[in-house]
Amino acid sequence: MNDKVKKLQIGNVVLDNNLILAPMAGVTDLPFRLLCREQGAGLVCMEMISAKAIYYKNKNTEELMKIHPQEQPVSLQLFGSDPDIISEMAKRIEDRPFSILDINMGCPVPKVVNNGEGSALMKDPGLVAEIITKTVKAIRKPVTVKIRKGFNDSMVNAVEIARIAEDCGAAAVAVHGRTREQYYAGKADWEIIRRVKEALSIPVIGNGDVTDGPSAKALFEQTGCDGIMVGRAVRGNPWIFGQIRHFLETGEEDSETSALEIRETILRHGRMEVALKGEYTAVREMRKHISWYTAGCPNSAALRRRINEMESFQELEQAVKSIFPE
Repeated sequence: MNDKVKKLQIGNVVLDNNLILAPMAGVTDLPFRLLCREQGAGLVCMEMISAKAIYYKNKNTEELMKIHPQEQPVSLQLFGSDPDIISEMAKRIEDRPFSILDINMGCPVPKVVNNGEGSALMKDPGLVAEIITKTVKAIRKPVTVKIRKGFNDSMVNAVEIARIAEDCGAAAVAVHGRTREQYYAGKADWEIIRRVKEALSIPVIGNGDVTDGPSAKALFEQTGCDGIMVGRAVRGNPWIFGQIRHFLETGEEDSETSALEIRETILRHGRMEVALKGEYTAVREMRKHISWYTAGCPNSAALRRRINEMESFQELEQAVKSIFPE
């Protein structure tokens, strides 16, 4: 391994490498995490889970918390704004087989932010301190925090919030180089990731605009971050972890994923979704994944139109095989 791809220690958890699958609602469910782990992600992060939903024993939340032995180590991410509920729910679920508990302070979605959760927490440093302190005390597993550059351009406080996280016992901080106001638009500010890295002694994970090996290398070099988190670029592309690793180790781009491998991965992904969620839900969930997997492929627009009308896995399988024939 070169000096960029290396084992990363977060609290008492040692990862195989420092390339991490970002938590993404509606994307990083169990089947997709398994695919990313197989392709070389050192840590996979689950979809964010509402601490209140655990408190109220929400049935759908139980589904979200399923973990497979082969995907470990796994980071389970909670969101909420009540320090007592977050810390008590962290304690309630601690015996589940996740390795790291992450607290979401970066989600930009209005229904989360309007509740004072996700990236809205960055507006209240005192509340951030209370949430992290209570959660770290409540459980033995390492607690990490995911933040953004700030809430908006007039409130760029990632360094302050990251320092609070470290002081309150967090084991690592992930920084997305955009403000909440930016959502995912514009360019991620890697300079803020560098400043957070310089301010902390715990691991700092950089997030934003990593799409391939060269951009991963550039983020490591420009910020000195300890690990990289890949978000939107992994949709329809679980191979990105192997490609980044190959580039960092050899300086060369990896060969393109073959049409056959894409086809087989889509079908396997679909079968895992059916096994986990049943055919009705799985086929509908796979629609967005297939549009990501096939983006840029010949005839993919026609396939997407067909897929949105499909109801059975058999139809889905036939359509995918028609795009990627033997």
